[in-house]
Formats: sequence, C-alpha cells, structure tokens
Amino acid sequence: GEAGTQEGCVFCAEAAGELGEQSLAVHRGEQGFVLLNKFPYASGHLMVASMRHLAELSDLTRDEAAELHDLTTKSIAALRAVYSPHAFNVGWNLGQVAGGSIAAHLHEHVVPRWSGDTNFMPVLADVKVVPEHLLETRDRLRAVWPS
Repeated sequence: GEAGTQEGCVFCAEAAGELGEQSLAVHRGEQGFVLLNKFPYASGHLMVASMRHLAELSDLTRDEAAELHDLTTKSIAALRAVYSPHAFNVGWNLGQVAGGSIAAHLHEHVVPRWSGDTNFMPVLADVKVVPEHLLETRDRLRAVWPS
C-alpha cells in the first residue's frame, strides 16, 4: 500500500477505503476516522483511529491529535442521538498487555454505557452479544453524524 499503511492491519485497510460496502467506517476525516468495533463490548462501540499506522500517542502531530479529539467528541454526539446512553467509557489501550488487540495502530475506544449494563472490567475484557447488525449500526450513525 501507500506510505504509512501496514499489510494485514484492519485500520490501514479501512483508512485506505479497501473494504467497500463491508466497511465499518462511520466517518472519515483528513487525518483520522471513526469505525465500529467488529467485536463490540456494547451496541455502538466505536473506535477513533489515526489514518497513519502509528503505535504511540507521542507520534501524533498536534493536528492529528486535535482531529482525533474532535472525532471522539462527534462520536459521543452521534451515539447520544441514536442510542441515548447514560454514560461513556472513552480511552486508549496502549500496548498489547493493556488489551490493545491491534496495538501497532493507534485507536481510541468510545463505548456507550447504560445504567446497570455491566461493571467496568468486563467492558475491557469480554466480548458481548450485540442485538443489532453492524452495518445497520454504521448506517444509523452515519445518518446523524454532526457536521
């Protein structure tokens, strides 16, 4: 692929637009994008990723970091519009020991939460059953994405 893409990396494949209609991308920015987690902890579990294949937060430029933060804020707004969750877990799993399944490509999790859904640890560890098809979720979130 082009510079900054890594063979076999799902984030690089999404960044490059290689997945067509099977894409789980909800929104693409210039230096970052938002996609649904294929193995979500909750309905609407989003990830905000850099376009570039980077492993460290310190590798982000100021512009990249600002855009990723903006995309995180808009992810929360879109999830509120579609799901009306009570709260959110937002965070980075940096390195494989921390649970970063694809640690080589930076991504931040945005997980909607509802009162009584579960406690915090299973959110970071377990795969949950999700009642809605991912492509349907993608389309619902695309439809309400803030401009």
